Amino acid sequence: MDVGIIVFGLAALLTLVCFMPPLAGRLQLPYSVLLAIVGCLLGIVIHVHGWAPPVLSGMLDTLERFEISSETFLTVFLPVLLFETALSMNVRRLMDDIGPILMMAIVAVFLSTVVVGFFLNALSSYGIVVCLLLGAIVATTDPAAVVGIFREVGAPKRLTTLVEGESLFNDAASIALYSVLVGVLAGSGKMSAGQVMGDFLVSFLGGGLAGYAMGRLACMLFGLLRGFPAAEITLTLTLAYLTFYVCDHYLHVSGVVATVIAGLVVGSTGRTRMAPTTFEHLTSAWSQFGFWANSLIFLFAAMLIPRLMANATLADIGLLLALFAAALVARAVAVFGLVPLLGMTKFGTRVNRAYKTVMLWGGLRGAVSLALALAVTERDDVPYEARQFIAVATTGFVLMTLFINGISLRPLIRMLRLNELSQREATIRDQAVAVALSDLQERTDEVAAADNIGPEVRERIHAVFDRSLTQLAGSEVRHMSVEERVDIGLATLARREEEMFFDILKAQIVDWRMAESLLARAERLEDAVRAGGLAGFENAIAADVRYSRAFRLALRVHYLFGFQRWLASELGQRFEALMSKRSVAQRIILFAGQQLKPMLGEEATQRIITAHQRRLDAVDNALQALNLQYPTYALWLQESYLGRTARQLERMRYRDMLDQFLISGEVYADLMRKLEHRWAHIDRHPPLDIELSASELIKRVPLFENLSADSLRAISRLLKPRLALPDQHVLKDRAGAEMFFVASGAVAVHLPDNTTAELGSGEFFGELALLGEEVTMPAVTSLGYSKLLMMSARDFHALLAYDAELRERIEKVARQRMRAIEVWKQFSAAAPPATS
Repeated sequence: MDVGIIVFGLAALLTLVCFMPPLAGRLQLPYSVLLAIVGCLLGIVIHVHGWAPPVLSGMLDTLERFEISSETFLTVFLPVLLFETALSMNVRRLMDDIGPILMMAIVAVFLSTVVVGFFLNALSSYGIVVCLLLGAIVATTDPAAVVGIFREVGAPKRLTTLVEGESLFNDAASIALYSVLVGVLAGSGKMSAGQVMGDFLVSFLGGGLAGYAMGRLACMLFGLLRGFPAAEITLTLTLAYLTFYVCDHYLHVSGVVATVIAGLVVGSTGRTRMAPTTFEHLTSAWSQFGFWANSLIFLFAAMLIPRLMANATLADIGLLLALFAAALVARAVAVFGLVPLLGMTKFGTRVNRAYKTVMLWGGLRGAVSLALALAVTERDDVPYEARQFIAVATTGFVLMTLFINGISLRPLIRMLRLNELSQREATIRDQAVAVALSDLQERTDEVAAADNIGPEVRERIHAVFDRSLTQLAGSEVRHMSVEERVDIGLATLARREEEMFFDILKAQIVDWRMAESLLARAERLEDAVRAGGLAGFENAIAADVRYSRAFRLALRVHYLFGFQRWLASELGQRFEALMSKRSVAQRIILFAGQQLKPMLGEEATQRIITAHQRRLDAVDNALQALNLQYPTYALWLQESYLGRTARQLERMRYRDMLDQFLISGEVYADLMRKLEHRWAHIDRHPPLDIELSASELIKRVPLFENLSADSLRAISRLLKPRLALPDQHVLKDRAGAEMFFVASGAVAVHLPDNTTAELGSGEFFGELALLGEEVTMPAVTSLGYSKLLMMSARDFHALLAYDAELRERIEKVARQRMRAIEVWKQFSAAAPPATS
């Protein structure tokens, strides 16, 4: 086909699409339903357009010559739709409901295929394979239909996540079943449950792994393209197509799942890897890509409907009604039977009846089902009767879901009141409006006074504000309990905190790795508040300062093998994260006092501030130990934080001067080059030196003073430097296997009488068991970041045999401690028993 004809046809269709959203709004129709109607009309008109004027006739001629194949739908449009939807989804919200999503995306597809297949086989003579194939084709809910309509009707976020998540993943199960069954129908394969399940698992899991790998690779490449927004956005577009095609044609795994996972990876981690402003442009760009793909795929698919339905008979209509009923029953069994069963296990979450009702009725089908049916009609090795039946049944079924389910979906959501705010949310909304209107009224008076506007006009404007405030008088927040207001305020601050961390990333105050960690922590805090309110927040406080898994693993590797570099890196990251958290926590407390108090009242706001102050204290305590142990590194972090802030302020100042035409583009570019050079030193991150060298640390132990150089070298080879964290158990499960010397810091020995003894620099512990004394070793914990020297039992005895003087010193301390233990035992035996 002539390229000019293709461009002309696409331009004409996109021009038509431009006017569809406002028309859908006027007609109160879902956008996808209106596209289906217009597409059907185009499909009819392009065959009878002799009456049309030349330009319109030429456009219709072009559309008539379009060769729309199943490959066009699946390769050109589907990757964009999948990637755009996945990119905009919140991965943590998706993972919260991953159980019911996968249940509907996988198990429900198999169930629908079986129910539809056996039911239609009992009513028709097409055979079980043809009926099962039809069941697999209509089992998949179409992303273009589902996503478009659910965004328009204002469905709740969780409901949207459930249905969008299902539509993203169920294509894989449907296409896996379709591939096996169409092969059996064509005579090139045998049908078996084991083969179907094996092919599906390989396709689904393999696609997930491949998509994750390609998504992570793209995120790594963003670092090389940083500063070139057009290139970064282009990379995401090519990622969608390359992931789909490479996985589908070369790796022979699900391109659908791979594209979805790649989109989720880029959506969750890409914003920390690419330039901050680029991610905002990326979201806008993909919204545009999705609009084009959604519109064109529906138009093209709907244009096929008249051709596919041309040979429909009354018998086909009867089977179509049976198909609709069977598919609805199968979906009802999955939604109201399997999802509640899953909710009783640890793998599922509970879904209320209203949500399940909308999930049942919202299983719309669209272009994907039509594309699979079209692919069957394109196969000459499938019997003609089977091709005709599948084409008519699929097309009719898609139309029924769009025109019956799609059109009635908005009234259903309204009837179930899922598009309404809860009483608590409505009250907070009204309170926010009241606070805003009062503030705006004062500002309007200031403008009127400054511009000499007369009192009559002021009164008219005041009347508008007064009427609105009067309407809000009955929904004051004081009618809510303090606990409800606290929960709302904590949730508001959690969302605000996430934005603050993203602002820190934009200002490049922290690098992308740190930003990724901080954003993840902020999301977990929001989840805790959303699930448990104030109690959830209190639990999250402890988690906020807890050592990460990577840190604990690095510490374990350090204890087992003495490897220090990884631990030093994790310690430095913790240092930086705590400083960022402290800065944000201080700003959150200030924000709560200024913004929440007018909305939530004095008592609720004070409780919120008190809870956040406890969190700030916990962060301060965790940071203080690091500041005392590593003061030089703490100073560098403060310099880096302040320097990056100053650099961002300077950037913004030059940008404002450019926007106000105070400087030219050439001057701006020169200023930016000098700015980057001037502040380059703050990006050179010095490693945290945890100073764990045995030869240096033994110099701090008085026990080793006055020993010969040879003895010190021999001892340094036996001693293993170890870093102990605050409150860490040092001798836990290791008594009798090793002893420790305190090089710096201090440890607490927890004695049997519930008292503690502190051992500071130069002291040692654990020697009694190594000397053969039968004593119960008390628990020993570190009081800060203590630097210890560990010696194993074998090395201890070898050392004492080598150095008699050192042996005498250690045994002297051991005798004193044994004497103290004997005195304590005698005192305990003589003391009268406690009376209650």
